[in-house]
Amino acid sequence: MLFARSLLFVSLHAVTAVVFSLISLLVWPLPFNWRYKIVSQWAVLNLWLLKVICNIRYEVEGAEKIPDEPCIIMSKHQSTWETLALQAIFPPQVWVLKRELLWIPFFGWGLASLNPIAIDRSAGRKALNQIIEQGRARLSSGAWVVIFPEGTRIPTGQMGKFGMGAAFLAAETGYSVIPVAHDGGKAWPRHGFLKYPNVIKLVIGDKITIDEQTKKASDINKKVYQWMESQMTHLEGKNPDIAPLRKEQNK
Repeated sequence: MLFARSLLFVSLHAVTAVVFSLISLLVWPLPFNWRYKIVSQWAVLNLWLLKVICNIRYEVEGAEKIPDEPCIIMSKHQSTWETLALQAIFPPQVWVLKRELLWIPFFGWGLASLNPIAIDRSAGRKALNQIIEQGRARLSSGAWVVIFPEGTRIPTGQMGKFGMGAAFLAAETGYSVIPVAHDGGKAWPRHGFLKYPNVIKLVIGDKITIDEQTKKASDINKKVYQWMESQMTHLEGKNPDIAPLRKEQNK
């Protein structure tokens, strides 16, 4: 039954991705907020499919901490689940992602319609400058910016080394940071086909404003890392191990 439910969800997940990618082409001429509202319904739909088919639900702690002004979201990256959930929970947002994702037929079209900051992660300082320049522009236009500081999906029970992109963006622009932790990997494991019935907990932390104590990117990263490590310990019942460094991490 678990396999059958997972197969049904994965099939509908793929079909709806194609449908909404085609829709994204039709609504491309619309202003960003209108376009986002339409295209992001794919995420809302798939969260509903997860609930109905796979009995995967989620709870949000700290929703009242979401401010009215745009911020930089630094989120735990453990699953594909959070890429859907963040769209349903937070205001209109753009993501920092590897540019190769835009090359995927259909799926990449939908991503491109949402104004992502698509970087070449092998470009080093050039990629960092792109995050700062384009991130500043997106934030000033009213969009939130989502960055996964671990750089890739990390297995449950582990924490990856943080890249500097999100922290530098906050330090250079002065926009506040909202940290996010969750245990989505227990229901939708990274690289996993099976989707396990469960209640995912997502925690939104206090807004981190940029001041004398957090004016350096390293200070911002340290504060978010310590908060996230504490939250993951609480969510998973153990102190997370340090994940082995990968090529795709920290770029």
